[in-house]
Amino acid sequence: QLQLVESGGGLVQPGESLRLSCAASGFSLDYYSIGWFRQAPGKEREWVSCITSGGDSTNYADSVKGRFTISRDNAKNTVYLQMNSLKPEDTAIYYCAARLRFCGRSSANFNPWGQGTQVTVSS
Repeated sequence: QLQLVESGGGLVQPGESLRLSCAASGFSLDYYSIGWFRQAPGKEREWVSCITSGGDSTNYADSVKGRFTISRDNAKNTVYLQMNSLKPEDTAIYYCAARLRFCGRSSANFNPWGQGTQVTVSS
């Protein structure tokens, strides 16, 4: 069974950091690009970042550029999202998802998906 599991979410204050992990089981991430998406209450799911299968290319939404860093460790079959200088508007459920070979911004091209991890930024 192909599965992605996110972890690392939590409640932090503005300006603090979190590192999310996305661990794969049942398949190897070696040939998959991984995207991070998020969905805030009452809003549509939005693309946050993506890293190619080899880790040679990364992309970020303008809203997180300079604050978030995506990385991967294929030996651990895991992708990470380091989130610094968190803002209240970053509050959302964060999902990771896999796409064969290429990165993209459309959620329709990603499968499988993780179950999500809650990130809450509040003072």
